[in-house]
Amino acid sequence: MEALKVASENNGAELVRRCRAGDGAAWEEIVSLYSRRIFNLAYRFTSSLEAAEDLTQEVFIRIYRTLEQYDAKQGDLSNWLMRLARNLIIDDYRHRQRNPQDSMADDVEDHTFHLRSIGGSAQKEIERKELAAQVQDGIDKLPTDLRTCVILRDIEELSYQEIVDVLKIPEGTVKSRINRGRIELAKILRRMRVVTI
Repeated sequence: MEALKVASENNGAELVRRCRAGDGAAWEEIVSLYSRRIFNLAYRFTSSLEAAEDLTQEVFIRIYRTLEQYDAKQGDLSNWLMRLARNLIIDDYRHRQRNPQDSMADDVEDHTFHLRSIGGSAQKEIERKELAAQVQDGIDKLPTDLRTCVILRDIEELSYQEIVDVLKIPEGTVKSRINRGRIELAKILRRMRVVTI
């Protein structure tokens, strides 16, 4: 396991070194490896394909401009990229909450970044898409502070400490918001008849 971690760090450092030397293929590889994760995170916060695409592009522009700040000794490339992406996406989310605009959420299932399930019947795929859309609608109804914590913990699977670092709030507040967010989301989903428990 340790050898894999070292290999991953070396690969990330090598990709960054090649990018900084002007190797376009290395940059393409970074974009290819991380665009889906960054887009999915952006979509969770924006609920809009167009906004998520724009935000994903902005994140990659920022990543490209700050490649010289990457230090493999501080952690692997994946952690560095996703930390930068989360910070930018959350900053954008906060900005939009302060300056709301009337925009309807798009249908994420039609987007090229969407992962198709392998096997399974067409009916199950339709049901899965409907459920995913309903859960996203429920998440969209959460208050901003709860929504942010639930997305970071339950969708992005960050540790409590990572959420503390990103949001700059005490761990007790993070845990409380996650708990309240989960309870509120369950109530919302019951009202929407998504879950019956």
